[in-house]
Amino acid sequence: MNRRELVSAVATHTGVDSRDVDKVLRGATEVIEAVAAKGEQVTISGFAKFARVDRPARMARNPGTGEPVKVRASKKARITPLKGFKDAVMRPMAAPKLAKGVWPPVPAKASPGAGSARRAGPARAVTSRAPARSSPASKAGASKAAATKPAPPGPPAKRAGAAKAAPAAKKPASGPRYVSRLPSRQGGPSPS
Repeated sequence: MNRRELVSAVATHTGVDSRDVDKVLRGATEVIEAVAAKGEQVTISGFAKFARVDRPARMARNPGTGEPVKVRASKKARITPLKGFKDAVMRPMAAPKLAKGVWPPVPAKASPGAGSARRAGPARAVTSRAPARSSPASKAGASKAAATKPAPPGPPAKRAGAAKAAPAAKKPASGPRYVSRLPSRQGGPSPS
């Protein structure tokens, strides 16, 4: 679900105009961003907690070389889901029930004669087609392309049929690749 779908779903669910829902959603996100940017925590009870986390500078170790590396101080955004949201996600029975058609949205039906861009043509009879015959593959694609388009001026193109030969098969090894150096289980000397 993207922003437009969210606005549409909230407008359908609450019965409020989409433009008003969009304004409110924009305003809410702007206020949350501005307050969190100042370092304050914003909590929407039962939903989520938005906060900025300041990480101090520290010393760490490069795992490859083991030498100490200085890590600069940084600021991170943290969004923590709260109990009500987690319960609704983990147990769908606890989630709020939406009205029919809110999500997934019901496609809008075009009203007849409403000046739609696409006009309906005459009705066609539905006929079934015979199954396609299977035929061996052919290289008709290369000759078809050459026949429809003249060759551009310049150096001659490589032939489509010329392909590199497959590498020759390797000869099997004369003996086993791995010979165990452990004594054999039969009790005899190991093969060397």
